[in-house]
Amino acid sequence: MISTAARMPTLYIPHGGGPCFFMDVPPGMPADLWDHMAAYLRGIGPSLAAPPTAVLVISAHWEAPRPTVSTAAQPDLLFDYYGFPEQTYHLTYPAVGSPALAAQVRELLTAAGIASDQDAERGLDHGVFVPFKLIFPEADVPIVAMSLQRGLDPAAHLAIGRALAPLREAGVLIVGSGMSFHNLRTLFSDDGTSDAQASAFDTWLTDAVTAAAPARDRALTDWRNAPGARASHPREEHLLPLMVAAGAAANDSGERVYSDRLMGKALSGFRFG
Repeated sequence: MISTAARMPTLYIPHGGGPCFFMDVPPGMPADLWDHMAAYLRGIGPSLAAPPTAVLVISAHWEAPRPTVSTAAQPDLLFDYYGFPEQTYHLTYPAVGSPALAAQVRELLTAAGIASDQDAERGLDHGVFVPFKLIFPEADVPIVAMSLQRGLDPAAHLAIGRALAPLREAGVLIVGSGMSFHNLRTLFSDDGTSDAQASAFDTWLTDAVTAAAPARDRALTDWRNAPGARASHPREEHLLPLMVAAGAAANDSGERVYSDRLMGKALSGFRFG
């Protein structure tokens, strides 16, 4: 059982593109392309009232038939990106895992009637280790990764988050790692229409997240009908980690704590509690 500690917020963070923070910006791109995002990620640790006892990260880059938690005590890194500079395949992040936290996650899910699985082999994918190299650069906080559930049902992921809310009282930081805009086909296009669609969705998403909890859950469940929804997320795996963070927030209010434009596309990050 995790020992009692300071109550943690929940977060939905952007994790960038591949190993973007640890390589030069490609020619033709703005030199400060990732600077604002990197500064936000570096500021998360100091923004917390106390260090977390552990972190549970729901990664956009892991899907499984049932929510699955990593149980490795010494997780490797999973370099699940392609075509990047050679040095980015030699990054290190020696954070330990927490089999005890993984077991508690599964117990809470079972108590809520949600079947789950565990995986002792999978390493930390780039949706986890890339941002956390900035958030906790000393790799001194245990990290457990958790998958999305295939089917990507928003209501199911809100329910998963609600089941995990007690972890916050034990000092566990629950983090959804994704991107609030994730359409790689239009991200780097000079297209006023897609920029406007991204802005419309970002405005809607911010309004949804900052609404009172019952209205927030209804809005997030129905996100597909939001303005600019499918233009911003042709496939929703990078949005669904937000649902887990929002569910784990219970009745705590949400706020936008990061706002940016990446190649003209609006992006946000959120905190609950």
